[in-house]
Amino acid sequence: MPNTRIIAISGGSGSGKSLFTQTLIAEILDEGLDIRVLCEDHYYRDQTHLSMEDRLQTNYDHPKAFEHELLIRHLEELKQGQSIDYPQYCFKTHTRLPDTQPITPASVIIVEGIMLLASPELLPLFDIKVFIDTPLDICLLRRITRDLQERGRSLQSITEQYESTVKPMYHKFVAPSRFTADVIVTQGGKNRIALDVLKSHIQQVLK
Repeated sequence: MPNTRIIAISGGSGSGKSLFTQTLIAEILDEGLDIRVLCEDHYYRDQTHLSMEDRLQTNYDHPKAFEHELLIRHLEELKQGQSIDYPQYCFKTHTRLPDTQPITPASVIIVEGIMLLASPELLPLFDIKVFIDTPLDICLLRRITRDLQERGRSLQSITEQYESTVKPMYHKFVAPSRFTADVIVTQGGKNRIALDVLKSHIQQVLK
């Protein structure tokens, strides 16, 4: 699909990227418009060859933790009108699942993830780059709630990872990437004005 538009939604872990994306998608789909979503988290590298002990030592907040070369290939294939085998990832075992999900092309593709704008090789693929700018203390509280409820983590492991990799990698990679964004969204995923502006643009593209 040569006219496919790709929108990147980035920001720190717990910034509200997923809520912003989900709200946007729900409102777009209600109007019967065609759109797909890819999560950068699904492109964490396969670690089945590593022991669980080694997997726990991986820095998951570094760009190299992601197989961006596969994400690039998939985005290019979707733009060419080809379906992809979308990888699935397990946060409890810290590796890829054997099964994939077929994703078909669409006029608009949204990609959501922490390192999208911090990776120069990805930037040329994005037609719109959005950065969700949320204070770190709010991000941490959201991350604790999510990891306790959804990922089977302990409070100690969450806080240790936050101090050792999440926070320093945010300052090194994620925060500077906001300067590559076309749109910076404050107030997290509930910024109604930002949602309406982006929704209006997508509607124009799709119609």
